[in-house]
Amino acid sequence: MFRSPLRVLDDADRADVLALCAQDPVASIFVTSRVAAVGADPARLGGQLWGWCPSGRLEALCWDGANLVPVLPGGAGTDAEAALDAFATRARRSGRRCSSLVGSADAVMGLWSRLEGSWGPARDVRPDQPLMAVRTPPLVAPDTAVRRATAADLDVLVPACVAMFTEEVGYSPTAGDGGVTYRRRVEELVTAGRSFVRIEGTGDERQVVFKAELGAVAPGVAQVQGVWVHPDHRGRGLAEPGMSAVVLATQAAGYPVVSLYVNDYNTRAVRAYEAVGFERVGTFATVLF
Repeated sequence: MFRSPLRVLDDADRADVLALCAQDPVASIFVTSRVAAVGADPARLGGQLWGWCPSGRLEALCWDGANLVPVLPGGAGTDAEAALDAFATRARRSGRRCSSLVGSADAVMGLWSRLEGSWGPARDVRPDQPLMAVRTPPLVAPDTAVRRATAADLDVLVPACVAMFTEEVGYSPTAGDGGVTYRRRVEELVTAGRSFVRIEGTGDERQVVFKAELGAVAPGVAQVQGVWVHPDHRGRGLAEPGMSAVVLATQAAGYPVVSLYVNDYNTRAVRAYEAVGFERVGTFATVLF
């Protein structure tokens, strides 16, 4: 009987998944962080991992959950093309459930070229997002007012996170359930010590002027997401020292490599990250629905 080289992975494949992702730990951190935390069982993951195993050995995979994330460490060779064909066939059959397609640019754009006819049009396609990382202490003195957020900050932090998300993605994350799910996610990051803020003012005048989160963490690597400076405070030079504080705290917590990805057209942000010490290590792409 013919057996497809594509299958849904489970806990028996956990070690193979982590080994595959370890070939490019910065680019694969999203999948690594989830599998390292809860294993590869779909019920605990909240989605499925599709594994491409043409010779019985795992050679590529694709996370199918809130996002669709292909992981092809081998690049864009013949085997990768076959894996993308298989992932696209499975995605078309399953139907689009994700809000975005994100990951290494070659894999994402290759997958999107196969899905656009049935899943398109996209709301936005960002094909060239510098993937950056810093492995050394930051080059800029840290902002000593930046600290880990606490539960007492949630009432001012959540609106700042909503503003950042809306500005970056183009719609509010509060749609649907009034923001209950999004607030829960922000609270989870705060509880885990992965949310950083600079807050100015007192009482009802408290305001987040800088924030960032560690959106994904894995052994040795952390990815910063949600970097935001309040519009009223832009131009004050808060981003560089704020990011330096985040990098120092993250490295001290046991993640020597700190990464992020940024839109190529956001040249101000790219320059700020470079000033801190981030260097380009690859290219991401994002397709937003």
